[in-house]
Amino acid sequence: MGVPWNVDKTHAMNPIDKLFSDLRRAGKKAFIPFIPAGDPDLPFTMEAIEAVSRAGASLIEVGFPFSDPIADGPVIQASYTRALNHHLKLADLFDALKSESLRSEPTPLVGMVSYSLIWRQGPTNFLTSAKAAGLSGLVVPDLPVEESEDFAKLAGDAGVALTLLVAPTTSPHRAEKVVAACTGFVYVVSTVGITGARDLLPMELKSQIARLRQLTDLPLCVGFGVSRPDHVRELKEIADGVIVGSALTKLLEPTSTPSGRTSALTNLRDLVSNLSAALG
Repeated sequence: MGVPWNVDKTHAMNPIDKLFSDLRRAGKKAFIPFIPAGDPDLPFTMEAIEAVSRAGASLIEVGFPFSDPIADGPVIQASYTRALNHHLKLADLFDALKSESLRSEPTPLVGMVSYSLIWRQGPTNFLTSAKAAGLSGLVVPDLPVEESEDFAKLAGDAGVALTLLVAPTTSPHRAEKVVAACTGFVYVVSTVGITGARDLLPMELKSQIARLRQLTDLPLCVGFGVSRPDHVRELKEIADGVIVGSALTKLLEPTSTPSGRTSALTNLRDLVSNLSAALG
């Protein structure tokens, strides 16, 4: 099993570990919004991160645009395409995340990033850049657990938490390997398929989480298909965190004008406030 996250640790603990430890003691759950970087540009992304932080986010996932995402639905793919069409560069994203305004926010940041981007820059160089940019962890959806050992060690040495995904179709044997490779938290995929808002959460999700509880002490955070307060209220009874992506990303579509940007920020704040409030 993983290192218990509901016990006191040293002053050098990762901010993600501290967050979940604090939430556990307070009897609360984490609300985790996903913000794709560079749509429509990096200054707006930094404003969006600050806005959702103040609106109730516990932890924020920053999406690193990639031309061939394997698990993202059409809403997030379209956002990534808009960012890449504006020639977003990885170095510019890292530099933007170093802004003083973000450093003053207490909300930890994690990067949602394809391993292809990590490999292209070099794992050690990527981790160094991620740490310098203030990222506390990385969610790497396309890193096979069978090939994760070396990168997991590098991430651990760098003080960067590594999160992998467990899907409903993941076999028990493989799920055990996945959660053993994770630090920070485990990303529990609620449904088979790609990201995107859905009306109902799967009935099997409760038993899926119960099985994972037998394998790890790490926090279990649920994503894919979560978009409404009733979803959040349902999940707060069984999960340690709730991840919302497409429903928020959809709000970025009209940001090509100044008025659209202002409206998008307001809508982001409102939705995050409403969804996080549903956690109680």
